[in-house]
Amino acid sequence: MTLLNVTIEYKESPGAVEPIRVHTIVISVHHAPDVPLQRIEKELMEEVVNKVIPEKYLDEGIIYHLLPSRRDEEEAVYGLETFSFYLSEPLSKERVEAFSDGVYAIVATLLILDICEDNVPDPREVGEKFHGSLLEALSEYGPNYLAYFGSFVTIGLLWFVHHSLFLYVTKTTRLMGLLNILSLAFIGGLPLAYQLTSEFAEKSHNEIEAIQVSCVITFFASIFQFAIWTTALLHERETLHPFARYGGKEHAFMFAKLALYPCVSLGAFFLTCLLSEFSTEIFHLMQIVIPFAFLALRIFVRISLTLIKSAMSLSRWKVVLLEEEEACLSPAETHP
Repeated sequence: MTLLNVTIEYKESPGAVEPIRVHTIVISVHHAPDVPLQRIEKELMEEVVNKVIPEKYLDEGIIYHLLPSRRDEEEAVYGLETFSFYLSEPLSKERVEAFSDGVYAIVATLLILDICEDNVPDPREVGEKFHGSLLEALSEYGPNYLAYFGSFVTIGLLWFVHHSLFLYVTKTTRLMGLLNILSLAFIGGLPLAYQLTSEFAEKSHNEIEAIQVSCVITFFASIFQFAIWTTALLHERETLHPFARYGGKEHAFMFAKLALYPCVSLGAFFLTCLLSEFSTEIFHLMQIVIPFAFLALRIFVRISLTLIKSAMSLSRWKVVLLEEEEACLSPAETHP
């Protein structure tokens, strides 16, 4: 694309204004990065100026402003700025939370419908096969019920982490909204994880792979929540409550809370790969341990922070003692 601007001097005559000469010519043109400037100026004079402007208006006193610009650099910079600006645009926090709560509610409902559809013993089967004992009949569906409760607890705890995160988020951006949608996409896969872990026979190869798929789904659902937290920390003065910023009293606890599920699910995945014969026990142990870990997390974080502060205070105290000893010894050295 070429832009041409011409300034012309005029002479007033009775009843008309006549052009005399061209005063200034400004040309801006896009070009490829490998084209030299001298060639561009030459071609602009030959192909634009001399062909567009009549020769009688051209003289040696014309002021030329030839402004070449590289197309690829302008488009790249413009595209990057536009994309970055788009991701940093504010997004309604209330809409994000409402949409998220709706997804969590739907996923929990799907789990309830799944457990109620095919896991209720038939009355005739209870009477004939289990001699009228309902508890014995329900024990046949024990693995399904265990998978259901584990999946429901996972959804509940991930919702709790999501709620805790957005409790300290004061402003959401489009990037945070995108990461939240990716997290919800894997949250929606938890009913699939429940179906997989309860469908296949125990100790079979398919059951091991189903457990590994469940670990992967849980990992990505939680790691995108951690990514939201990381994104908020990049602009913490605008997006986070002071308690959750670096140095805030809730910062360490939020970090530990958001990192718990990614670490545990990833560890369970690798353990099931190494100890495949115990994959079922490892997976259910993960589902049982995490709720108690959440309960003990704040106590653990507080104790860890107290120990760290005590160690730092002790090291500062030792430094002060050494400085005082040096201050006491220095006069003796200077005055023997």
